[in-house]
Amino acid sequence: MKQFHLRVLACNRVFYEGECNMLIFPSFDGEMAIMAGHEQMSTAIEVGEIRFRLPDDTWMRAIVSDGLLKVEKTKVTVLVYSAEKPEEIDAFLAEQEMEKAKEQLSQKQSIVEYHISRANLAHAMARLRGARDSVNI
Repeated sequence: MKQFHLRVLACNRVFYEGECNMLIFPSFDGEMAIMAGHEQMSTAIEVGEIRFRLPDDTWMRAIVSDGLLKVEKTKVTVLVYSAEKPEEIDAFLAEQEMEKAKEQLSQKQSIVEYHISRANLAHAMARLRGARDSVNI
């Protein structure tokens, strides 16, 4: 299977840089997949899980915040605020973050604060789902 160069960048680190066969990521209308030879494009990534298949046919997973993805001829760049391996996530802390975000949403807020709280809730839920899935694998 053909490969392409993938670079996943978070604010605090280079999460992954190397070859891969396929990338699956959450977009605004569901999941999308990128394979070698994909048409050049730029798009938004939603909060959730990205998965990519390495040349040895193993899959890597990451829980990511929202961000951007750029496909060029032979490389794909993913730029997100945060990227974590599911096994790195503390489920207890993720659950606390989710409860805090729910509490903030229940309070009267400006429209900007509401959108921030909603984004925080989505991120906490994705982290919690990722942490739970890593235990069940």
